[in-house]
Parts: sequence; C-alpha cells; structure tokens
Amino acid sequence: MSNRVVCREASHAGSWYSASGSQLNAQLEGWLSQAQSTIRPARAIIAPRRVFILGPSHHVPLSRCALSPADIYRTPLYDLRIDQKVYADLWKTGLFERMSLQTDEDEHSIEMHLPYTAKAMESHKDEFSIVPVLVGALSESKEQEYGKLLSKYLADPSNLFIISSDFCHWGQRFRYTYYDESQGEIYRSIEHLDKMGMGIIEQLDPMSFTNYLKKYRNTICGRHPIGVLLNAVAELRKSGLEMNFTFLNYAQSSQCRNWQDSSVSYAAGALIVH
Repeated sequence: MSNRVVCREASHAGSWYSASGSQLNAQLEGWLSQAQSTIRPARAIIAPRRVFILGPSHHVPLSRCALSPADIYRTPLYDLRIDQKVYADLWKTGLFERMSLQTDEDEHSIEMHLPYTAKAMESHKDEFSIVPVLVGALSESKEQEYGKLLSKYLADPSNLFIISSDFCHWGQRFRYTYYDESQGEIYRSIEHLDKMGMGIIEQLDPMSFTNYLKKYRNTICGRHPIGVLLNAVAELRKSGLEMNFTFLNYAQSSQCRNWQDSSVSYAAGALIVH
C-alpha cells in the first residue's frame, strides 16, 4: 500500500487564468471587491469546513459521477486538500467511478472554481477541505439518486456546494442555433431562453427543469450538476427545510446578431437556507 501523495496540477493555469500566484491574487482581489452583495451585512458567519464542487464532464463519456484519484489539488495560490473521509463514504455507495489523473487534469469545469475557492477561504486555509465530483450525462433517475445521496451533505451547514456551469452555447460551432424571432436580435432571443431556464431553476423544481431542457435543448453544460442540486433540494424540502435560489448576475461573451456569430452565456446565483 503506497503512502505517496497524489497531486492534481493546476493544468489550466497559464492559459485559462494566470499561473502567477501574486498576479492571480491581485486579479481576484480586484474582481471580488467589485462584487455587489444583495444580502445585509452579517453579524456573524460560519465558515464552511468542506466545499463540494460539482462539475460537468466535457472530455470523457461518463454515465455516472466520478471521484478524483488525487489527494491534493494544486492552485497558484496554495494547495487544496481533498476530504478523503467523505470520498471513502461516497465510494462505499458503489455509485461512483474513479477517474484517471489525466482525465482530471484535462477537465476544466472543477478547476476554474479553485482559485476563487482558495481566495475566499484563505483566512481558513488549514481548516477546510474540498470534495470534487465530476458529473456525467446522468439520466433523470440518476440525478434523483445522486441528489438524494448528497442531500444529507447539503443539509449540513458546515458544507458549501459549488455547481459549475455556463449557460447557452450558441452558434454553428456549438451546433445550436435556436432563435425566437419575436425577441428581436439573436442575443435577445438567447437571453430570453436562458432567463426562462434561470426562472425555472429558481423554482427549485427538478422536473420542470428537465422538461425545459427537453423542449429547448439549451446547451447548458452543467445541466446535470444543476439537476443533482435541484433533486437534493427537493429531497430536503420533503422534511420541511425551507430554501430559495436567486440568480445574481447574467452575461454573454458577445452579442450575436447574425448566423456567423457565436457566444457563451454565464449566470451566477446563490441557494439560501432559511
């Protein structure tokens, strides 16, 4: 039995974001300082001990969820430790695959949230762990199964969940060119489509979200991680736990006006437990 520590390198640093710790730190401080809080100032906070990060699989076909073979996720700021106790508990369920280190390092969906997580938690950096989960192309029943499994972790106030997703990928290069002419310009149609889906997510109704995806085929890359979250919330609401989800921001990478254009939409929101 080897005691060698397996590290996942920050494989997208230097291309998708800065590999320089000092430069990345300065950028994150600048961006975070511009964030507008819609919640009144807190009198007290509870810092999460564990951060679950659910990201979609972009590069390998996966019909279930997968766990990382790593012990440590490197970032240009500092290393993040995977919670091996939770990993062991998840592995025992028999519902998870083990991805290769190569698959892990090829995938960007989880990694892109690590610098923000590291920065936000820097004053507690020795006191928290992460639980990265790669989510495959799940069936409706699988989304329900994983949602039910993860609901107990979502109910625990010492845990935080991050769901990695873009919204509409529009254009011929994405093989998706849905256009509702009644909305005007193409980018307005995309926004209307996205905000329809965002409104359904805010209702916290997994079936309505599934039906929306079936009807419009919107290319939301994190639709399955979102589906897992919605099913976890649905499970907790059965026991009377009150929650609400609110989107805080929406943007598009560019404004599409003709069929040669392309864009990716981005949305950010928060789940609040009452």
